[in-house]
Amino acid sequence: MMIRLIKPYISLSDVETTFAEIFQSGQFSKGNYIAQLEAALANLLNCQYTFTTSSATTALSTALAVLGIGQGDEVIIADFSFPATANVVENCGATPVFADVDLHTYNLQSSDLENKYTARTKAVIFVSCFGNPSGLLDVKQWCQQHKLWLIEDAACAIGSCENNQPCGSIADLSCFSFHPRKLITAGEGGAIATNHGALAKQLSILLNHGACSHQNNIALDFIAAGYNYRLSELQAAMILAQLPKLNDIITQRNAIRDYYIGELASLGFIPQTVDSNVTFNCQSVVFQVPETISRDHLVFSLREQQIETTLGTYCLSATTYYQHKYHSVQPNAEQLQNHTITLPCFKDAPVDQVVDAIKWHL
Repeated sequence: MMIRLIKPYISLSDVETTFAEIFQSGQFSKGNYIAQLEAALANLLNCQYTFTTSSATTALSTALAVLGIGQGDEVIIADFSFPATANVVENCGATPVFADVDLHTYNLQSSDLENKYTARTKAVIFVSCFGNPSGLLDVKQWCQQHKLWLIEDAACAIGSCENNQPCGSIADLSCFSFHPRKLITAGEGGAIATNHGALAKQLSILLNHGACSHQNNIALDFIAAGYNYRLSELQAAMILAQLPKLNDIITQRNAIRDYYIGELASLGFIPQTVDSNVTFNCQSVVFQVPETISRDHLVFSLREQQIETTLGTYCLSATTYYQHKYHSVQPNAEQLQNHTITLPCFKDAPVDQVVDAIKWHL
């Protein structure tokens, strides 16, 4: 049987009773479980407002829309990420400006942003890569100095903190994911967090088809071209069932990461650096492979041994679409795309078997 990268931390028994209640009520959307989840997320993330969405991608799209970013604007984005981070900028008519990342944390650095900044820059998207927010507060300070909006692509970062400030409470807008690769999953799903009341008011309208209800009026008034990016009640119930487990999940995953580091560092595998002031949720365990071996050959070798691994993530500026359009590949991000590997990490994962397979390949 294949050793997967991750297994969900939820079973049918966790939600059977709740699902039965939802089916009995017939309320599959915009119900009590969505309200409970948004309140629970606000409490967890230490922010005033949260809004559930259908994915982190639609959350990011909505974040750009609520900031009025579009044609003629530029958004500086971390170049080492999943393509959705760039696609949402491209799709709203703005220009993604790729900023290189640190080879150790895999994140944007405030010191590198100045060269990317122009009069057309309206926002920065900081990616907390694999759940690691190292450097986010420094980038926030830089954005404040330049009067720019800061969006955190926190797709991987639920439960992570920098300086004891949770991801979701630092940036102007933070976007989360509940995809199956994430610590908390609903199959799909996302959320937006903010502490800005004015942005929250606009989000509540945009995420309700652009509708604004008025007291004593039967009909809604539609004042914006909004969206239907809803999460369902069933998905909300799934997430609520997992949130109490989050701290235990994070502890387990960090213990697995520590085991990998203890076994592989002496062989030349370099783990992602997490700053000392960061609480890391360990969404993915990622290493740069030794210079003497091929990452791709290692992935294929492990696959033959029924162990699922993959690259870290993508150098966005090196993808065919963006390279052909913008002609500027960032070297650190490209190096990380070509030399990082993600290893299995979940409760009771046979990590000793994974390590033995890697040593056998070497």
